[in-house]
Amino acid sequence: MTDAPVLIDRLADSTGAVAIVTLNRPDRRNALTVDLKEALVAALAEVAGDESVRAVVLAGSGPAFCVGQDLGEHAAALDADATTAFDTVAAHYAPIVTSLATMPKPVVAAVNGTCVGAGLGFALACDLRVFAAGTTLGTAFSAIGLTCDSGLAGTLPRAVGEAKARELVLLGRNFTPEEAVGWGISGEIVPAEEVLAAATKIATRLAAGPTLAYAESKRLLASGIDRPLADTLAAEGDAQARCGRTQDHAGAVRAFLDRDRPTFSGR
Repeated sequence: MTDAPVLIDRLADSTGAVAIVTLNRPDRRNALTVDLKEALVAALAEVAGDESVRAVVLAGSGPAFCVGQDLGEHAAALDADATTAFDTVAAHYAPIVTSLATMPKPVVAAVNGTCVGAGLGFALACDLRVFAAGTTLGTAFSAIGLTCDSGLAGTLPRAVGEAKARELVLLGRNFTPEEAVGWGISGEIVPAEEVLAAATKIATRLAAGPTLAYAESKRLLASGIDRPLADTLAAEGDAQARCGRTQDHAGAVRAFLDRDRPTFSGR
């Protein structure tokens, strides 16, 4: 296997391509160094801009998904200049999470093992998740005297409610996939050896679907909770009109009337 910090694999069939973006520091449980973060920013930009890619899987190599920031590198950055040690939040973490959350195609997190700190933020920024049974999840920040990054201050309370989010962040206790699903962090739970296959199966199904409509839905859902109802209704109307002008919509209506299965091309 290549020693590149991030790998991109494309699986293509007649319905379009699925890109698998893999964090590739298995010996360090995919702890995030500057090299890995920069490579991930670039990889996500590449698959987001590739029109042949219709769905994305975010995975981790080895036994962990991502344990968050590489603390050895972080300690060195603090020693060098504590005033710049956190520039990485704006330079790397924010672009990564923004790309995952706003990419105009579905993203599935294949959480194959330990997923804490920024790793949890990345997983929650994805649209769907598959968890390995027995995986350790956690916020982790308070244990090292820090607060949230990677969007967790927004995605976690949206998923589990404000009270539970406060508990998970302030107490910093780890939790299981079963607890996560019970609290509202949606996700399928499968044996560890089946995580990537299960996530890829979901992504392949999504890649065959109406990707333009998925993109509109992601935008609507991202702001729908915080927006006044009148604004949401107006945004839905605009989005429906855009979808209604696509070949995908017209073809699906014809297929429905002909009692046939629709084929979506992303146009």
